[in-house]
Amino acid sequence: MLNYVFISPVYPVTCTLFCDGLNRMGVTVLGIGDTPYNNLSEQLKNALHEYYYVSTLEEYDQVYRAVAYYIHKYGRIDWLESMNEYWLRMDAKLRTDFNIAVGTREDKIGEIVRKSEMKKKFLEAGIPTARQDIVSDLNSAREFISKVGYPVIVKPDIGVGANGAEKIETEEELEAFYSDLPYAPYVMEEFLSGDICTYDAIIDGNCEPLFESMCTYPPVIDSVANDENIHFYTSPFMPDQLRELGRKTVKAFGADRRFVHFEFIHLAKDYEGIGKAGDYAIMEVNMRPAGGHDPDMMNYAHSADVFMIYAEMVVAGRRLMPDLEMPYYCAYAARKDGHSFTHTHYEIMDRYWEQIVLQEEMPPIDWPSMGRYVYMAKFTEKEDMDGFFRYVLE
Repeated sequence: MLNYVFISPVYPVTCTLFCDGLNRMGVTVLGIGDTPYNNLSEQLKNALHEYYYVSTLEEYDQVYRAVAYYIHKYGRIDWLESMNEYWLRMDAKLRTDFNIAVGTREDKIGEIVRKSEMKKKFLEAGIPTARQDIVSDLNSAREFISKVGYPVIVKPDIGVGANGAEKIETEEELEAFYSDLPYAPYVMEEFLSGDICTYDAIIDGNCEPLFESMCTYPPVIDSVANDENIHFYTSPFMPDQLRELGRKTVKAFGADRRFVHFEFIHLAKDYEGIGKAGDYAIMEVNMRPAGGHDPDMMNYAHSADVFMIYAEMVVAGRRLMPDLEMPYYCAYAARKDGHSFTHTHYEIMDRYWEQIVLQEEMPPIDWPSMGRYVYMAKFTEKEDMDGFFRYVLE
């Protein structure tokens, strides 16, 4: 029987479903987290073989002792994951210290958490990407901008999602940024115009995909900065070029036996040395599942169960159950506070009650990036989905 240590199984909430899938496949799922056991959901309690509470996951010694306890009680640990970008470096250190075979160790973690190291891998593999530099001061930033022009994107070299990212369009904004630069290494990239398209996949031990999906977003950094309402969708179909680049990226990073979430720009215009309008250029790799409700949206779009596909990969190294082959477009539309809307909540629910698969209020921490009031629905035709977006957000 496989022993699988799951770090922070409470957050993100989809971790509960990953634990449940592993448990149903007969895996011994051993949780370590900073949420008291009594606060765990019943579903998560039932999915875990045992749970070890630590007062904080930020103290490595506490987590180290928890893993050591599990090894003493259950024997060798086969897998250790958090499914959370924030803990990837700790995951790698634990795998190194306890000689856990599956997953990235400390000697390779830099290339999947540092954006500057990712960029080197993209260039080595010939994967189209924006030009980038580590810009430690105003003069080096000006020198880089003289080559690529405005606007540019600045973001922490090590960061989670779009946190800390900023779009700079003028000399005045550049000077303001460097007058209050946080103490952290930052990278600067040329701005590429276009929607964000993701390559999401569950990868087997040979770096081959067992499941692939695509999600399309408008530029997140603009949505947050302009306080725009949120809409994006998961498609059951994927362009050949994106699929090819996604698989090439998997091989370049040796990303085996894991769920991956890669972000590409679908270029809105030509960029010399990168690609033409309609091509794809990679932004960054994430060696964990997409956050939020994205895994649920993949399930609706593909009539699949990504949590079980992942569990099947862990146990059998392959897929055991096929998709139902009923494709849908799964739409996410979320309203923010401070906007007036043409249609009420009740009108939306009355009009789309057959298509809506989820409606909820998001936690306050997610309101800037994910909106407050969420409507998720599925459609067989893209035109109907576009009409849904207009109706909800008008």
